[in-house]
Amino acid sequence: MPDYTAHPSAIIDPGCTIGNNTKIWHFSHIMTGAVIGENCNIGQNVVVSPEVVLGNNVKVQNNVSLYTGVVCEDDVFLGPSCVFTNVINPRSHVNRKNEYAKTTVKLGASIGANATIVCGNDIGEYAFVGAGAVVTKTVEPYALVVGNPAIQIGWISEYGIRLHFNDSGHAVCAESGDKYELKNDSVRKI
Repeated sequence: MPDYTAHPSAIIDPGCTIGNNTKIWHFSHIMTGAVIGENCNIGQNVVVSPEVVLGNNVKVQNNVSLYTGVVCEDDVFLGPSCVFTNVINPRSHVNRKNEYAKTTVKLGASIGANATIVCGNDIGEYAFVGAGAVVTKTVEPYALVVGNPAIQIGWISEYGIRLHFNDSGHAVCAESGDKYELKNDSVRKI
């Protein structure tokens, strides 16, 4: 017997995997072949397509479309109405199901409300994509990106706090006290 909760209006197709303590809310559709980890929260009106993989503790807010090719690692946050594409050049009259591009959202990353992630562009660990951004290239770990097309405007901590690096390339998260290093245009927690 599955140990998850689904609202009666949700559609859970046979052949999907849903982890313990996951909650699926109103009018969402989990399709055959989807894999959802433990302790996830799937908001209202969410579509999780075949072969989509969500790790543990993934939060998917209302009205999100997750199409085949999307993989979200653990602790990912997907804001309301964000969208992932899976074909670069879709046409109604051309079948491109064999051309689905993969997009991976890495550990702890957050994607803001109404953001669009163009397929084939991975989102790095703990990166933060601002609301309404249109991601057209890979986002580096700990990067803060905004706009259309999305551009990097800074770096962010694992707690989602903007990092300010000193002349020696070191920063401290104002909330957690964690220390970070910026070296060769790459950030790592130290």
